[in-house]
Amino acid sequence: MFYRPEDGHGLAHNPFNAIVAPRPIGWISTRGAQGDNLAPYSFFNAVAYTPPQVIFASTGSKPDRGDTKDNLAQIRESRVFCVNLVELALKDAMNTTCAPYAAGVDEFDKADLEKAECNEIDCPRVAAAPAALECRVVQVIDLLGKGNFLIHGVVVGIHLRPDCVQDGLYRPPSWLSRLGYKGDYAAVDQTFEMLRPTLEG
Repeated sequence: MFYRPEDGHGLAHNPFNAIVAPRPIGWISTRGAQGDNLAPYSFFNAVAYTPPQVIFASTGSKPDRGDTKDNLAQIRESRVFCVNLVELALKDAMNTTCAPYAAGVDEFDKADLEKAECNEIDCPRVAAAPAALECRVVQVIDLLGKGNFLIHGVVVGIHLRPDCVQDGLYRPPSWLSRLGYKGDYAAVDQTFEMLRPTLEG
């Protein structure tokens, strides 16, 4: 099968979201004039080591936020955000925060999540998250298509839950990832190691 996205795919659901998978979930927390906000984004990843940098994409908009959604609206105000990583045990709370609540509704409360304050930025974080990355905005890039934006941040502080550090390595119980379509996810709880080959001579 081949199709051009502009012509449509003719399938029951758009396969694009399921092709590039699994994708890590950036559970983005922000603070703005209307309060605190928390929502998951599956167009998320780390993009550089030194300095550490991350990106996530916000797609679509809400009537009460103009051309975007709550998180980006607040990032435009504060120029900071926190990326909370998600494990399997937090799946239901994460899913609760997916709902399109009105601006000003605190998703931490809706999901019964304990907040913790960030150290380097004025922003809340998910206290139970296995890891959290405090970020300052580097740039917000307009993408093709209405309501599509790429947020690029530099990581200025990192929180690791104590039980997720074993023998000096970050080892959370699991990693929750997005597979696509309306509600397909995967939990990664088995890993293996492959060392990068070296060239001799």
